[in-house]
Amino acid sequence: MKKPGSPPLRPDPGYRKAFAEIMARIEKALGPKRPAKPVVACVAGGAAMQFYTGGRFTDDIDAKIMARVILDRPEALQVAYRGEDGRARLLYLDTQYNDSFTLLHQGAYDDALPVPLEGVDPRRLEVRLLTPLDLAVSKLSRFSEQDQDDIRALARHGLLDAGALRRRAEAALPDYVGNMDRIKASIEMACRIVAGASKRG
Repeated sequence: MKKPGSPPLRPDPGYRKAFAEIMARIEKALGPKRPAKPVVACVAGGAAMQFYTGGRFTDDIDAKIMARVILDRPEALQVAYRGEDGRARLLYLDTQYNDSFTLLHQGAYDDALPVPLEGVDPRRLEVRLLTPLDLAVSKLSRFSEQDQDDIRALARHGLLDAGALRRRAEAALPDYVGNMDRIKASIEMACRIVAGASKRG
């Protein structure tokens, strides 16, 4: 169910269908019984960017699944599809994804936004996207050129505010494992990127 104030989603239709197929396979792997409460799969990285902006394709899905999932065939976690641009693509779940060294607010997973997917029962597997704000915060740890471009794209779509980004990132600092001087410098630069992108629209 869409939360009030949730931003519109803009994924490529082929991407969304392939993404939903992978999530449906994960749901099936949970077994025949409905769990007492839904298992949560929280999506970050380029996959979340594709849903929010539709502007960047990524081959892998970075997702934290709050349960142990065992699939009979590893290849079940990948799906071939064709995008609106006509290109053949492959999408797969990154089973090595680890958020341990990522700057992330303590409430990021609780605040993540449910995304409805055809063929996925949210009573069994609830797929969520990090909010645009938490997605931007998560990109500050590595803060590569691609991460900076992603933050700029979120701002240009009206999904980020520099003040809110600073507050959320600084609130996440007490739990961060890494170089504090570097991450604080990344926060400063990210806020300048957002302010500049917001002015340009």
